[in-house]
Amino acid sequence: MKGRLASVAVHAALLAATALTLVPLVWMVSASLMPTGEASMVPPRWLPSVPTLAHYHELFARLDLARAFLNSLLLSLVVTAVSVTLNALAGYGFARFEFAGRDRTFRLLLAALVVPGQLGMLPLFLMLRELGMVNTYWGVLVPGLASIFGIFLVRQYALSIPQSLLDAARVDGAGELRLFWSVVVPVCKPVLVTLAIFTFMGTWNDFLWPLIVLSDSRLQTLPVALANLLGEHVQDTELMMAGAVVTVLPVVGVFLALQRSYITGIVTGGVKQ
Repeated sequence: MKGRLASVAVHAALLAATALTLVPLVWMVSASLMPTGEASMVPPRWLPSVPTLAHYHELFARLDLARAFLNSLLLSLVVTAVSVTLNALAGYGFARFEFAGRDRTFRLLLAALVVPGQLGMLPLFLMLRELGMVNTYWGVLVPGLASIFGIFLVRQYALSIPQSLLDAARVDGAGELRLFWSVVVPVCKPVLVTLAIFTFMGTWNDFLWPLIVLSDSRLQTLPVALANLLGEHVQDTELMMAGAVVTVLPVVGVFLALQRSYITGIVTGGVKQ
């Protein structure tokens, strides 16, 4: 009986937490479909009296948010593809290759995880300025092409790959690159998908670094463009909610499409040694 009551209490708490998380998101979508001014009424309305897509049309027609959307999409896809590849190579190298200073270098990388990223923005900006990458896509792309967290994540997973599997591939004549692409990548697929989701979401939602590097409005990403929109249309709640939906929708879609591999990567990576 006590076990059943405990189970009911846990499920009730989880349902309450889920409701608290979903209610703001549901209202955001609902408000984006309301006629102008309806979201600011007192008492607040939960559903639009007359659903309308006018605010979405305004975002992409009058305010030209389509360019910022495509900029964010392009940068996120490129950074994700290159970052996952480089992190996978580096993580596998740290896990399976013996070289001088390997463990010391890896410990140094882990120590850098505790340093806030904001501290490195000024020297990174100065370096990119000397390289002529400020106000270019390269200035946004280069800092995100590899991450300590990604290397650590892949390394921990790659340590669980049976050495006999790798040796068998080498006996069959596979070179190191062929072994990596044909054996290691398929085995590490769950953790690579997990890393891809983290990278895509981080790049898509990044606001501060694109704001610092990109001054040309034609190159701005979606979060920066929406921040500028907030300054111009701060009273237009429905329009801002439509912009928020446009920003959230792609990352939610990516997560839902890859959630099975994501959960597998998180769970499996957490129990393997």
